[in-house]
Amino acid sequence: MSTPDTLAGRRLRFLNRLYARLSSRQKTVKGFVSQPEPRTVGSFARGRQLIAGNILFSGYLVESPDTRLWEVAAPTTAFDKERHGFAWLDDLAAVGDMAARAKAQNWLWGWIESYGNGTGPGWTPDLAGRRVIRWINHAIFLLRGQSREQSEVFFRALAGQTWFLSKRWGAAAPGLPRFEALTGLIFTGLSLEGREDMADPAVKALAQECALQIDAQGGLPTRNPEELLEVFTLLNWAAAVLHESGRGAPQAHMAAIERIAPTLRALRHADGGLARFHGGGRGLEGRLDHALAASHVKPGEPKGLSMGYARMSARRTSVIIDAALPPSGPASGNAHASTLAFELTSGRRPLVVNCGSGVSFGAEWRRAGRATPSHSTLCIGGYSSGRLVSNPRDPGVEALKDTATRVPIELSEMADGVRFRGGHDGYVRNFGLTHARTLELAFDGRGMAGEDMLLAVEDSDKRRFDKAMDSVSLAGIAFDIRLHLHPDVDATLDLGGAAVSMALKSGEIWVFRHDGACELALEPSVYLENGRLKPRATRQIVVSGRALDYATRVRWTLAKAHETAVAVRDLARDEPVFES
Repeated sequence: MSTPDTLAGRRLRFLNRLYARLSSRQKTVKGFVSQPEPRTVGSFARGRQLIAGNILFSGYLVESPDTRLWEVAAPTTAFDKERHGFAWLDDLAAVGDMAARAKAQNWLWGWIESYGNGTGPGWTPDLAGRRVIRWINHAIFLLRGQSREQSEVFFRALAGQTWFLSKRWGAAAPGLPRFEALTGLIFTGLSLEGREDMADPAVKALAQECALQIDAQGGLPTRNPEELLEVFTLLNWAAAVLHESGRGAPQAHMAAIERIAPTLRALRHADGGLARFHGGGRGLEGRLDHALAASHVKPGEPKGLSMGYARMSARRTSVIIDAALPPSGPASGNAHASTLAFELTSGRRPLVVNCGSGVSFGAEWRRAGRATPSHSTLCIGGYSSGRLVSNPRDPGVEALKDTATRVPIELSEMADGVRFRGGHDGYVRNFGLTHARTLELAFDGRGMAGEDMLLAVEDSDKRRFDKAMDSVSLAGIAFDIRLHLHPDVDATLDLGGAAVSMALKSGEIWVFRHDGACELALEPSVYLENGRLKPRATRQIVVSGRALDYATRVRWTLAKAHETAVAVRDLARDEPVFES
């Protein structure tokens, strides 16, 4: 997130620059207290691409086989932040050969030469924290074969950044940026000789942040699953460093880890990836499993919601539903209008998804990804269940306004499955209509039934609905139920337009049907995924209809192929699909 161009924002940037310059005057250190152990997980494939000179950061590819990383002109601010954060060191270390080490050493000492004096855009607390963690994690990899003089330059740069973090961690925004800054300070303070005193305030501050930022459901205010994973990973790393130094982590720190672990398990689909809501992606391959194992928190059954999400799972099928209000206030920078949207994964294959975050593809894609039509839920006339409003002081950050104020939900068991019921009033303001959704998943995981209703509940709602109907000459309020499909799903609209068949690469065939009162279509969609140059083309199932009265209902089923006959029969009976 960019620093707003306000008096406070300008003061923050000035102080960061001032302390960054002063950091270059700090005394160096002799070495590490003990040999650092690598804790981060990188991508071998991305590491090979970096060695070849293909630099892909924040959705932008720069081909630079012969020049240093810092000689490349950054196409965007996000690109610049990613390279200054040094997370790419994980990828080069994952390759680990001589070519990877040479590239890593060239780029790291190049940063010291260009920015080690306290200049450049990398001197913010969160980036400094992210950077020093990687330097320490991969110190043995980086220092091998280096001269004494080069090692002294390395330790002097680490000492300067440690001092900078000790002075500026409080300027990092609450949430992930502050967790990065504090964890970085703990890493350097406990790893470098003579800097232990700088770690003490950070240990106490990190425990306080855990108590403030991690709620009773084990979630963050942003409700971003991938961001929660990043915070969880940082807390695990900090706890490991504290235990190895003989200190032990504070109780609030460990309690936060214990709250987060079951939440992340609830937000993990059957294929191991995270649910993609509120700006988050699936997470780096292997990061979630590694973090859960490192936490030593035993698996347990979640009770109720997890960070505002409901989970239904049966056999090899997982369904995760956004069942709470969107993030608000300072946490709403990446909030999506996704209330009651769901994702469904069968075994190792995602089937129903949301479009995802468009942050890495520019402002227009970012805005589009946050809208309700980009999620697998009902939307009215192309409207979102909340509107994006620009901040005049910081146009790059849009808040989500006029969202739902109430999201009542109920999770229960039936005779042959599990049921989710929920509703939200995000459309009452404009149309007088409440969206209510019921999802029922069979215990064998082979089918799900859905029901979407639009209801004018109160007398005031009915008056709003009548006014909306008058504005369209009583033609009805147009709505669409959208189910976005993963790009690997091969979807076909059956002859007559009565059903959609979906073939997964695993060989499974799923079929979507509805009760026939609306039009069914297959339309283009996109799958927005960080780390790619452009959005991936995919398809979406769209059920279109019009609300003509105070109550409108659409029933549908999503079932594996040989369950289809049962689903059709029960739709005709007008009864819950999987309930005895």
